[in-house]
Amino acid sequence: MSKPELLDFSATWCGPCKMQKPILEEVKAKLGDKVEVKVIDVDENQALASQYGVQAVPTLVILKDGEIAKRFTGVTNAAVLIEELNKVL
Repeated sequence: MSKPELLDFSATWCGPCKMQKPILEEVKAKLGDKVEVKVIDVDENQALASQYGVQAVPTLVILKDGEIAKRFTGVTNAAVLIEELNKVL
């Protein structure tokens, strides 16, 4: 059984993406190795962003066993992310 993944689709030029970064660090600190957090630069990974239907950044996608469990668009706070991740742990 694979651990859930939190994909953060972001861009270096995106202000809200910069705000999301410390929130992701908080999520990682609270959940540790139970969750894989991956930051994906949409400019460098356009095919992957397209595959997940990313229209705006930041977009956060929670994957469970390769399937999308939940997605968020815009800056999302740590409490919401942790609550959703706990549902798929």
